Amino acid sequence: MKFIDEAFITVHSGKGGDGCLSFRREKFIEYGGPDGGDGGDGGNVFIVASARLNTLIDFRHKRSFKAGNGQPGAGRDRIGPSGDDLEIPVPVGTLVRDQESGELLGDLDRDGSRILVAKGGFHGFGNAHFKSSTNRAPRRITKGMPAESRRLTLELRLLADVGLLGLPNAGKSTFISRVSAARPKVADYPFTTLHPVLGVVSLGPDRSFVIADIPGIIDGAAEGAGLGLQFLRHVERTRILLHVLDVSMTDPERDAVKDFATVGRELRKHSRTLGSRERWLVLNKLDLLSPEDRAQDWQKFARKLRWKGPVYTISGATGEGCQALVEALERRLREIQEEALERAAGGAR
Repeated sequence: MKFIDEAFITVHSGKGGDGCLSFRREKFIEYGGPDGGDGGDGGNVFIVASARLNTLIDFRHKRSFKAGNGQPGAGRDRIGPSGDDLEIPVPVGTLVRDQESGELLGDLDRDGSRILVAKGGFHGFGNAHFKSSTNRAPRRITKGMPAESRRLTLELRLLADVGLLGLPNAGKSTFISRVSAARPKVADYPFTTLHPVLGVVSLGPDRSFVIADIPGIIDGAAEGAGLGLQFLRHVERTRILLHVLDVSMTDPERDAVKDFATVGRELRKHSRTLGSRERWLVLNKLDLLSPEDRAQDWQKFARKLRWKGPVYTISGATGEGCQALVEALERRLREIQEEALERAAGGAR
């Protein structure tokens, strides 16, 4: 299935039903009086998060959505039926924006969360509504309020605990296929991964987390080069970023130090917050190194990169070092969650 992470739709709420102008006329009843009923309310339009969806592909072919109109009132004080509300399901993690103003209307980050994006028109009043002691035969009614139309942008951002970053062919897809059940396409040419891939890393009961393989970032990604700009948004929700670096350097035209600097620069360009996100350095493809190179001081190599964070050496192909890495990630994610709960408890006092 093709991965779609952005869609543009138009929504229309329902029009309110008009009030009815009617007078009661029955045999042997001389003064029947007004009996025109109110109209029904127009239907609302809601955007609802559903865990059963993982892409916005359904919006490629259908882009206009309309709720039901309220029906007009009728004689004998009959109220018109209200229009049916419309619920539009989207994947969990979808941001909803107004196209014209750019306003963020909602962040649907939980299954079942919903936002009202177009309110149905209020119903009109029938002439029975205006009856009073001084106006026994009102001929006044009101029309139902018009429908509300809105153009929306739906933007999907993956909900993952850990995001994989790196240049094309850094070995991210191989790593995620090693530690989870995800099976992304793996090959020796750039941009093998054309869309984000989610994998669940399970280490036992109540010990699991979600990891996202993001398409490779190249120089200029923040300005739209390659695939980076389109998918950098998916790492904004992650708690930890794994910067995967190919240390085998089988391509003589590439340099590990330059590759490392490129990814960091593009992160900072895309978002200052993202640039300061907790990031771990993962040195990959140890299996392609000679025994002498494998035995080098990798901490010294990290200092050459001016890196002060955690450093892990792995081989995604053979699995070497992968278990230790995911164990450390799981422990750190638990710490982050506990810290967040403590901050929430402190703020509630």
